[in-house]
Formats: sequence, C-alpha cells, structure tokens
Amino acid sequence: MGKVSLADVLELSVSERIQLAEDIWDSLAAMPQPVLLTEAQREELDRRLEDYHQHPDEGIPWETVKNRILGQG
Repeated sequence: MGKVSLADVLELSVSERIQLAEDIWDSLAAMPQPVLLTEAQREELDRRLEDYHQHPDEGIPWETVKNRILGQG
C-alpha cells in the first residue's frame, strides 16, 4: 500500500474516517510496543501519581467522567 495523504483521508465519508481510525488503533493494539516517554513526560506522570497518592479522594471515577461525556449523567 502506498502512502495516503491527508487530502485522501478527507475525501472519505465520516463513517469511513471513523472506521479508518478504528482500524489504525486496532493495528497498534495488536502489536504493542513500549511507549517511549520524554523526561518531561515521565516527570509529569510521576508528579500526577504523587498527587494522587497524597489526595486519593479528590479525583472523579472514570465511569462518572465517561457518563458526563456521553451525556448520561
């Protein structure tokens, strides 16, 4: 398969683009490789994890966030 340009992708219908995104995501999940982080990303993750450990009750459960996004709560 040759390279696909953004212009080619934008010619697809919305449903075709969604399917393409799903197919790309599935291909990444099928062949997992380690995610390399920059030092700044690693420091930010460490900072957030430490904040969570210090204040474990301040977050919002994922289900609550997801329901808000989906308009179900």
